[in-house]
Amino acid sequence: MKYTESLKKNIDFQIVYNYGKSYANKYLVLYIIKNNNIRELNIRKSNKLVLNDENNNLGISVSKKVGNSIVRHRITRLIRESFRLNEENIKRGYSFIFIARPNVKGKSYFEVESALLHLLGLSKGLNN
Repeated sequence: MKYTESLKKNIDFQIVYNYGKSYANKYLVLYIIKNNNIRELNIRKSNKLVLNDENNNLGISVSKKVGNSIVRHRITRLIRESFRLNEENIKRGYSFIFIARPNVKGKSYFEVESALLHLLGLSKGLNN
């Protein structure tokens, strides 16, 4: 069952960047905010963003500094797949943005997954 919606609009990314907490490691940066907090801020202008306690919102950003389009797309797929396969262990009702750092270029799926889970653990985004 799908519990994750995609963040696509710039305004949605900006809300999470400006009001969320950030955590970082060697390969990724994570911005996280609880969907209830976004509702309380009352600043959301996007009609597409789903804000409830049963779904998560996932945004992925990979800049041109990381590599060409093939490399960036591969990293995006690795992050999305890592998130999807660990979805049952991730708390619901949050908005997540993962930003890839240049060091992630050429890393395996398992290294990306490990970095993702490390950040989720730091942010208390994993179920006990």
